[in-house]
Amino acid sequence: MKIHFIAIGGSVMHQLAISLKKKGYEISGSDDEIFEPAKSNLLAENLLPKKIGWQPEIINKSIDAVILGMHAKADNPEIAKAKELGLKIYSFPEYIYQESLHKKRVVIGGSHGKTTTTSMIMHVLQSLNKNFDYLAGAKLKDFNQSVSITNAPLIICEGDEYPASTLEKRPKFHFLFPHIAVITGIAWDHINVFPTFEIYKEQFIIFIQKIEKNGILIYNENDNVLKELVEKNKRNDIRYQPYSVPEHTIKNGITFITIDNETTSLKVFGNHNLQNLFAAFYVCKELGITTKNFLNTIQGFTGAAKRLELLSSNKTTNVYRDFAHAPSKAIATMDAVKKQFPNRNLIAVLELHTYSSLNKNFLEEYKNSMNQADKAVVFYSKHALELKQMPILLKEDVINHFQKENLIVFDNKDELMNWLKLQDYTNSNLLLMSSGNFDGLDLISFSSEITK
Repeated sequence: MKIHFIAIGGSVMHQLAISLKKKGYEISGSDDEIFEPAKSNLLAENLLPKKIGWQPEIINKSIDAVILGMHAKADNPEIAKAKELGLKIYSFPEYIYQESLHKKRVVIGGSHGKTTTTSMIMHVLQSLNKNFDYLAGAKLKDFNQSVSITNAPLIICEGDEYPASTLEKRPKFHFLFPHIAVITGIAWDHINVFPTFEIYKEQFIIFIQKIEKNGILIYNENDNVLKELVEKNKRNDIRYQPYSVPEHTIKNGITFITIDNETTSLKVFGNHNLQNLFAAFYVCKELGITTKNFLNTIQGFTGAAKRLELLSSNKTTNVYRDFAHAPSKAIATMDAVKKQFPNRNLIAVLELHTYSSLNKNFLEEYKNSMNQADKAVVFYSKHALELKQMPILLKEDVINHFQKENLIVFDNKDELMNWLKLQDYTNSNLLLMSSGNFDGLDLISFSSEITK
């Protein structure tokens, strides 16, 4: 097979290219910009394009398939050439499906918890030496890549609801056709793509219709929106497995979980993580893994990167970093930390970084979302607004919409850092929530300093 990647420098695209090369395919690719770590990864595999820019002259009839990344625009000259030659053009999820036609397909969808649930399943399968392929939204601990395509009989996919490519505007998870499907919850986000909640929910209805006949939907019945959606769109040719928060106890800051009368301690905590774990359990059960084997392996799971990730700690203070950015995610994360350490103060810092969160019209969704914090800070960067070509966001608008007493708002990273340095972290936990990087602040080094 000869495969060409348009926009090979993408985070998933370059890893898929590497994986297919290792499978024995002939790979070529192009891009108008390639950043680290993709640049070094492609160079190490001798897949880095010899020159930057689009090269329609290298598109020819010998190519079996063209895979199109999100970064490429509709007027890309290589797309035009591929169309002219009648070549098969795929978005990467469409191509993943082509490579998994004869595999059992597991797809984890939902507004939040996808990466954690996916990584839990992968952790268990790897620990038990199972042979499987995977597609994850981020690089996971103990896995060299976020994508692996081999001749394995099983594939685990994180199902993203964002558009598949510049040519294919339908969500990525509509192209994976699972035998085992998971929906972790539904909370409106991505208003630049889904302008209303009804349009957003419709994507999950379609996803349910894409489940293979005689397949199974594993869904979070604690999510009222999801539960109603599932009940209104029942199919009689698939099975359903609801899940919720499993039986558990917390002792001295450690969570113990019980399933089928078997109990184990965990390194992760919080109701949202326990729900993710229960979803992973039911997936593994469908794959023939016993409760005992599941619990024996899941107890060693330390979490996915940036998902309630412990950056540093001492006897009285923990510093966590979490990918939380949408209102429901922030609420769940703060709830988890407060319940795990009820006698500690919670200092919570939320960065508004996504298109939705920086949109004044969406801010009302954040009402009361920071109420669990003893000290609450919201940060946003003027630079992020400029990059997204969005209008100025006033601090007063943030304060008015969040409706949190004594909320502090910063739009300057130096002012934020100065404030953080002045706080007393004794008997307190610091929670840093963002899908960005706080405008480049080195919060990892800072977290180490305050817990020395």
